[in-house]
Amino acid sequence: MPNQKPLNIHPKRILVITLRYLGDTLLVTPLIGALKQAYTDAEIDVLLPAANAGMLDGNPDIRQLIRLPSKPSLGQFVKLLFSIRRNYDLAISTQAGDRPTLIARAAGKTALGFVPDEAGKAWWKNLLLDRSLVFGADYDHAVLENLRFCRVLSIEPSYRLTPPRSSKPMAHPPTKPYVVLHTMPQWRYKQWHRDGWLSLMEFLNRSGYQVVLTGSGQPAELESLRELQQHLAFPVTIMAGQLSLAQLAELIAQAALFIGPDTGITHLAAATGTQTIALYGPTDPKKWAPWPYGYAGPTSPFAKVGSKRIANVYLLQGFSERNCVPCQLEGCDRHRNSHSECLDRLPADKVIDTVAEALRQNRPSI
Repeated sequence: MPNQKPLNIHPKRILVITLRYLGDTLLVTPLIGALKQAYTDAEIDVLLPAANAGMLDGNPDIRQLIRLPSKPSLGQFVKLLFSIRRNYDLAISTQAGDRPTLIARAAGKTALGFVPDEAGKAWWKNLLLDRSLVFGADYDHAVLENLRFCRVLSIEPSYRLTPPRSSKPMAHPPTKPYVVLHTMPQWRYKQWHRDGWLSLMEFLNRSGYQVVLTGSGQPAELESLRELQQHLAFPVTIMAGQLSLAQLAELIAQAALFIGPDTGITHLAAATGTQTIALYGPTDPKKWAPWPYGYAGPTSPFAKVGSKRIANVYLLQGFSERNCVPCQLEGCDRHRNSHSECLDRLPADKVIDTVAEALRQNRPSI
């Protein structure tokens, strides 16, 4: 059994390692904030996939971003290990995978990290790490899991997410009250149906709001957005692929409302403080719901089952007659391009009613 006594160290150089998706990158910022709060003179670097670096642009707690190719070759990985060897007083791996564990051990004089809840996979990681935390099947919200390292270090947690910031403003921001819709998640099984998005856009147009569509610059995604536009009798503004993540955060922060599926951009929207409606299906909200702005507490803001509003986040959960939501699986056909019945059955009327309520809450009093 590894030593689990709290550490009493005062690191001057810290490395945080996060190698998963875009949303995970944002959800590690409370831990980074807690480290900076406790070790005010420390220099904090973050090692992450190059594609995710924009999520940490302008973060005042971070000295440097170390960008790793999404699929590094063995040679690139070994070169990285040698280049950062023993460069840090403290290194923390926020995932239980092999590569983040090896990076933490190579980089840190003291190395912390998650290990799997399987003895056959965890034993060698426990040997490498100075302190390890089991990442079990019944894990808590990702923010709270990351903050478990604060107990190991005997420091106070911080629950604030830090969205990216940019000194370069948007070239042509919308000029009238607008609502941002992010219709396309990375994977099909997290996608709400087209008829729902069209009904929602028609409602927003009737209510006097400009509809702004965001997304990546991927050709297939841009084509899907143009197809949506062709079904409408009024213009919408497509800004997909035109903004950095920091500019996107600025766009969302000034919007009357944001609506999106289970995706990293919905997490970003919640972190800006804008009223955010999140459409969830197979994913467990207790573990992965957007973190509400200003929420601070040792328990997850949302339960596993049920729609609910907490602070600026309205979480709408789909449903299935099979009573299987959330299944934590990749759709009904068990692959990323599958459909999800629970989202297919989420009616437009329910979303529109929630949007109307959120817009009433957001409307300034006269």
